[in-house]
Amino acid sequence: MFVRIVKMSFHEENIPAFLENFEIIKDKIRNATGNRLLELYQDKTNKCIFFTYSYWETEEDLENYRKSELFNEVWAFTKQLFNDKPEAWSVDKIASLK
Repeated sequence: MFVRIVKMSFHEENIPAFLENFEIIKDKIRNATGNRLLELYQDKTNKCIFFTYSYWETEEDLENYRKSELFNEVWAFTKQLFNDKPEAWSVDKIASLK
């Protein structure tokens, strides 16, 4: 399993549209084959910056999602709202303490 982190920055006036769309599509993303977790975070000091954290069983699962019609629809809508280029990282979890 690995973690995909995506940083997105939005024009302030576009934040409500992003959040509304995320609410509609979040369960579909979470139910994509191989997805084990989906979380959305908002930066505490810059409310225009958001992060998604998603856990995937395999890199192939993430790539299949990224090639899906769902991803294409989500990304086509979301990228119109950005005020900066998004950044993404695929990382392996080393430790998790509870």
